[in-house]
Amino acid sequence: MRPDGKPEGLRQSMSWLHTWSGLLLGWLLYAVFFTGTLSYFRDEIDDWMRPELHVSVPGPETAQRALDAMQRIAPEATTWTLSLPGPRQTAVEASWREPGAAQGRAGLKRATLDAATGERIEPRETRGGAFLYRFHFELYAMPRVWGRWIVGIATMFMFVAILSGVITHKKIFTDFFTFRPKKGQRSWLDAHNATAVLALPFHLVITFSGLVLLMFMLMPWGIQAIYGGDTNAYFAEVRGARPQATTQGERQRGGRQEAGAAALAPVAPLMAEAAQRWPVHGVGSITVNAPGTPRATIELREGGGESLANRGQARTLLFDGATGRMRDRPEPAAPSWVRATSNVVTGVHLGRFAEPAVRWLLFLSGVVGTVMAATGMVLWVVKRLPERRKLGRTPFGHRLVEVLNVGSIAGLSVATAAYFWMNRLLPAGLEARGDWEIRGFFIAWLLCLLHPLVRTHRRAWLEQMLLAALLFALLPVLNPLTGGASLAQSVPHGQWSIAGFDLTMLALAALHGWVVWWLLRGKPAAKPAPRAAAPATGGVAVKAQAWERAQ
Repeated sequence: MRPDGKPEGLRQSMSWLHTWSGLLLGWLLYAVFFTGTLSYFRDEIDDWMRPELHVSVPGPETAQRALDAMQRIAPEATTWTLSLPGPRQTAVEASWREPGAAQGRAGLKRATLDAATGERIEPRETRGGAFLYRFHFELYAMPRVWGRWIVGIATMFMFVAILSGVITHKKIFTDFFTFRPKKGQRSWLDAHNATAVLALPFHLVITFSGLVLLMFMLMPWGIQAIYGGDTNAYFAEVRGARPQATTQGERQRGGRQEAGAAALAPVAPLMAEAAQRWPVHGVGSITVNAPGTPRATIELREGGGESLANRGQARTLLFDGATGRMRDRPEPAAPSWVRATSNVVTGVHLGRFAEPAVRWLLFLSGVVGTVMAATGMVLWVVKRLPERRKLGRTPFGHRLVEVLNVGSIAGLSVATAAYFWMNRLLPAGLEARGDWEIRGFFIAWLLCLLHPLVRTHRRAWLEQMLLAALLFALLPVLNPLTGGASLAQSVPHGQWSIAGFDLTMLALAALHGWVVWWLLRGKPAAKPAPRAAAPATGGVAVKAQAWERAQ
């Protein structure tokens, strides 16, 4: 209802809903969007945060040397799996299962191998990009279920905010082509509208698909009714679970003495055969079942998929381990249309099977969405500056939003950069090192939330954005100084996971530096004479008014 008691129209009611659904959880949504956008390069972050791996340079003999290394490291294993280097990985990630080991991931042992020599590498302990990825949908320092519920509710709010925003702005597409600088509130609204429309399909899909990924927790009643609460049975049926090849190999093998020893066929001809069949992606991984026995098999898996309908399932080739002859195997069953639809929706959200160009498009769309959330929260403050001028003071709620805006937006950038710096400055052998990196992240973020309390609004923005720009810009310099590969090394060697991270940090530094330049471009207005009856907090309103004019 309007103040005069008359009912509001649809657009007016949607405007109220859009404003408050976006503000109440806006700071959390910004953090979710920001960390989710960085998670598109989770593998690249993992590589950069383990500088011990930067000496690993892939070559034509990488696969054979890795298999030879497994003969030394795990000669009694029932299965070997080698994830080969590629555009998003610089070393060989090996895993194996010993006889009698537990099923699933718990029974696997892992090692990282130098792609050039096959020697084992011991990288430093770090959570890497996994921390940002996990924080994106389950937060931190709380039970995972609670975190996912909080993020799920926030995602629902965001979906409501997007839909209500489209209804509210009847000229939203026209406004997309309009930007009026130095117009205060009008400029912020133009920026918010432009970023909202520019990636509107992405915003809708990414929010809806996020809800789909969490629907088994948010709306579990169908599964509970049909499967009697046995969610494991549901997921096993959905994935078409079948006996693991490793388990079968272990039963067949029994023991090396019983089966007899047998050398593996050279892998180079097998890799050449696969390269002819998969010229785009090549071989992404090698799995050897029952190694060292006459029943050994070598499975080559393509380095990428062709369709989101089957979750980017890669094609495979199976060879006899002793002779190298190709074996026939049945084609996997096509997923049902229900499962295919779900795979497409969730696959777009995760971006796991995206080619580099698509991944960068998703990343840039995420950046636009992050800017959209930030401009929306700043717009809430700017729209209320006239009210503060009339009052001659800053209400507590307005000041709280100002502080949270600075700490949540600029502060998160500082905290993320500090997380990467902690990765290099903490001693490599420090106990619980990964936890200390994360503690450094939250300590930096907490300090950034406290900083606006003792600084003016404009100065707080300026100082935190400047700090973030410097921290991001110096990361490519810090990298070679702390054992990593510099851009002069990573680019010629084709180590694009490392080079891409450094270049992205420079881009983030440029973005934050542009904000600093924009803030410095305007000068605060002269302080007007104070009102006689103005409360003690009137000075804060004057500073806020000057900050508005500086925009």
